Amino acid sequence: MKNPDTTFLHVDMDAFFASVEQRDHPELRGKPVVVGAAADQRGVVAAASYEARKYGIHSAMPSRIARQKCPHVIFVSNNMGNYKEASRRIMRIFESYTPHVQPLSIDEAFLDVTGARRLFGDGKTIAEKIRRDIKEQTQLTASVGVAPNMFLAKIASDQNKPDGLTVVPFDQDGIEAFLAPLPIGRMWGVGKVTQKKLLSLGIPTIGKLQTFDFQTLENAIGSRSARLFHRLAHGIDERGIGGEVDEKSISNETTFKKDVTDREQIEATYKRLIDKVASRVRKAGFFATTVHLRLRWSDFTTITRQTRLSIPACDDITLREVGMELLNEHLRHRPVRLIGFGTSRFTETDAPQTLQMNLFEAPDTTEHEKRNRLSHTADSIKEKYGKTSIRRGSDLD
Repeated sequence: MKNPDTTFLHVDMDAFFASVEQRDHPELRGKPVVVGAAADQRGVVAAASYEARKYGIHSAMPSRIARQKCPHVIFVSNNMGNYKEASRRIMRIFESYTPHVQPLSIDEAFLDVTGARRLFGDGKTIAEKIRRDIKEQTQLTASVGVAPNMFLAKIASDQNKPDGLTVVPFDQDGIEAFLAPLPIGRMWGVGKVTQKKLLSLGIPTIGKLQTFDFQTLENAIGSRSARLFHRLAHGIDERGIGGEVDEKSISNETTFKKDVTDREQIEATYKRLIDKVASRVRKAGFFATTVHLRLRWSDFTTITRQTRLSIPACDDITLREVGMELLNEHLRHRPVRLIGFGTSRFTETDAPQTLQMNLFEAPDTTEHEKRNRLSHTADSIKEKYGKTSIRRGSDLD
């Protein structure tokens, strides 16, 4: 452990969107509630109350399936303004205990409370005070993990949901014993593909990974992933709050000479912007954790949308995939005046980031390594033989 004296909290609000709705509408309390599109509309579940989860309803599930699982489920429209206001109040509570806060999303954050212990007590005491403050000031509940590092704190916060508090042992033997029985899918960066590989090797739990032959693991999933997973299996995570490069962005956008409605033209332009941005990110030696889409319609209405990556990336393939998902989600049948793509929240390492895994699967790290090598090789070829020496098949259509 880099510094056994550090104390981190991971605070995760319980069924946040649905809980805000139940707080604001007492008639919904104790009932299965889904925030998202109604069952007769095309759409998915954005959040489900714990009463709804008992029926097998979860985030990203098509709304019609949610209705089939629970015919009396109550659908509620998204009220993002209310959720953001609640989030702001919660973040202010965090900042009243420590300036070292790293939000991961609207409803969860890491806190480094190492320096706050002299004022407020040990990690468990601070966690209890934060949970109390959240309950008193917002009438919402949070689950908190207390641990010597960020990885363990994240694992712990999910152990006793909802309204739970879990403290991880701070000694090495205790840490490994805490992790040992957990399924291998709880590891950061273990998506469906990697999980299948690990299960095929006979590694169903983190405990099994702790004692597994490293050379066999390296041959199966690659050296970088093997080193990362081996360290995490032993509870080793040396990152800290503020491990990202100072806030900045790398982006590119273009304004069409005439408003464009042809989707192929819009997509082709957008892909070229993505590739230019990806190349600049690699040249700067960074990995992006957030990608942005910017669209301006013919009436000058402008939207900016973003999403965060579970594994920081700088390769063309990943950034294209994520960028196109954003475009497909938000492009409307309206004339487009401007389109842009950007990246931000950079790191100098591609170690996996924490996300809500019920919404997004972490990509396979073996494939991640291949994409990085391919993109860097392409950069070298272009630098030597010119920018047009390599072109994608889709660019030649």
